[in-house]
Amino acid sequence: MTKLLFALLMSSAITVQARAQSTEIVTRANDFLTSLPSDLRQKAVYTWNDSEQYNWHFVPKSRKGISLHALNEKQRSAALLLLKASLANQGYQKATGIISLEKILQQVEGRDADDSYRDPLNYYFTIFGTPATDKPWGWRLEGHHLSLNFTSVKGIIESSTPSFWGSNPAVVPSGNERGKKTLKDEIDLGFALINAFDEKQLAKARFSETALSEIVSYNKREASTLTPAGILYSEMKKEQQAIFIKLLDTYIRNYELGFSEKLRKKIELAGIDNLSFAWAGALKPGAGHYYRIQGPMLLIEYDNTQNNANHIHSVVRDLTNDFGEDILREHYEREHKGN
Repeated sequence: MTKLLFALLMSSAITVQARAQSTEIVTRANDFLTSLPSDLRQKAVYTWNDSEQYNWHFVPKSRKGISLHALNEKQRSAALLLLKASLANQGYQKATGIISLEKILQQVEGRDADDSYRDPLNYYFTIFGTPATDKPWGWRLEGHHLSLNFTSVKGIIESSTPSFWGSNPAVVPSGNERGKKTLKDEIDLGFALINAFDEKQLAKARFSETALSEIVSYNKREASTLTPAGILYSEMKKEQQAIFIKLLDTYIRNYELGFSEKLRKKIELAGIDNLSFAWAGALKPGAGHYYRIQGPMLLIEYDNTQNNANHIHSVVRDLTNDFGEDILREHYEREHKGN
């Protein structure tokens, strides 16, 4: 497939046109910080390049920053507006949906109503540096099954990875929201693609009949290319490629629209034909399964094995620019050129 055709496919997969990136994230971050009293602001803000920036995880644990528990209604609203400015509407709905699953999980596990282990207010906002248009800074939202890391240079988002999106339960088993899938397309399109392959293609795409127990990259500081496996995009038929593009776009279009378009172009330049799709485990829902999309600069992993295959872990890694490292390197070299 030509790069031009790939670009057209990617454009048709999203209803909005590419746009220049907005600096709204700077305004929203400063609005949030201004809403905080000095003691909370001190807890929320770390210096730029503090090692805490790389201390990311997606399990229930103690965290740095300030939680939604510590905020009043006005402050929570300001925090969520910062999140909304950093993601597309799809990503915002997923992030808030993941947070709301804590109450459902509390019921599924039979915990008390005041249980603090499963708590939708136990999510932390942390700012790194000073939000501005003339210097690098970043921020993080993190809690159980959610870790979103953003780096801003000259007021726009230059990195939104690593980003972790989990869902427990993957499909709500009972109650008023029975059947709800917070990560619906990640589930449905993965199965649609693996079951679209013929016997020969399936033998190549499915590298194991047993699902991996966890995403391989986990919460590593630096993700790296995994052992090559699966079927290349160039080896897929036209209709299979269309499903693959939809699945890829399901992950990419979570981000702020200007940034997601920039990321698409970066993936294209690295070579769409260099992307592969690899599967392990069951071919139908209800049993453990795993898949990944991998290319020269991209790693997407999805795993659903825990809790009788009703518990998703997924992650997006830019192998060249997690935490904005590549763009920051270019920025500093440019700023200090000739000094």
